Amino acid sequence: MVPSLDVLDRLSRALGLDKSTAREVRDLLAAVEAAADSGQLEDTAIPAGAAGDEEIRSARLVRSFQCVVLPAMLQSAEYARHVFESAPAATPESVGRAVAARVERQSVLYEPGRESVFVLTEAVLRTWPGTPALMLAQLDRLLAVESLSTVRLGVIPWRRPVPVLPRHGFMLCDRRAVVVETFGAERVSADSAEVASYEETFGRFEGAAVFGGEVRELLLQVMKEFRDLGDTLTP
Repeated sequence: MVPSLDVLDRLSRALGLDKSTAREVRDLLAAVEAAADSGQLEDTAIPAGAAGDEEIRSARLVRSFQCVVLPAMLQSAEYARHVFESAPAATPESVGRAVAARVERQSVLYEPGRESVFVLTEAVLRTWPGTPALMLAQLDRLLAVESLSTVRLGVIPWRRPVPVLPRHGFMLCDRRAVVVETFGAERVSADSAEVASYEETFGRFEGAAVFGGEVRELLLQVMKEFRDLGDTLTP
């Protein structure tokens, strides 16, 4: 849901946002509204995920592995903004449209009849952009998503060896396609041999991960460390 400008301003005041942050939030709202008005939520300069959108929306089972950056479907808007700002030829307008597209794509997480499985290395939780406050909000989102009946979230703790040395992240859509996101674009492959290879690799990562209560405990521990880090960075 996209708030009106009036509601956004009242929320900003209630949350005590400083002028710079409030202006940034207003700019993001303007970008979302502009994208909705134009009917176009992507830009050639930014990999908004259009290549994989159709595959994701039609899939009943999505499995995602990431070793550095959070999966696109779990990113908060602020985290996603940092992802897109690092892309070549990024502009404030294209970043805003790309963030809106990414957030809109995440609605499939809440649709009944779908299943989403995410496996991360612990390094993903500790590789952070922006500020500790950004990561605290992002980790809080992970806790909320983990509680959904349609989602399984697993993490490979750093104390466990990985079964395969990861080279990049990927996402499987049912058993028919694999999506690989790079700095410049998303590549979709429907080659059956390649998909089967990624499925086997995902299964090995999934087998090394912890889920449920162990994941929640790990997320809370990492949140505590970010909270402590934020305190040390506060003048």
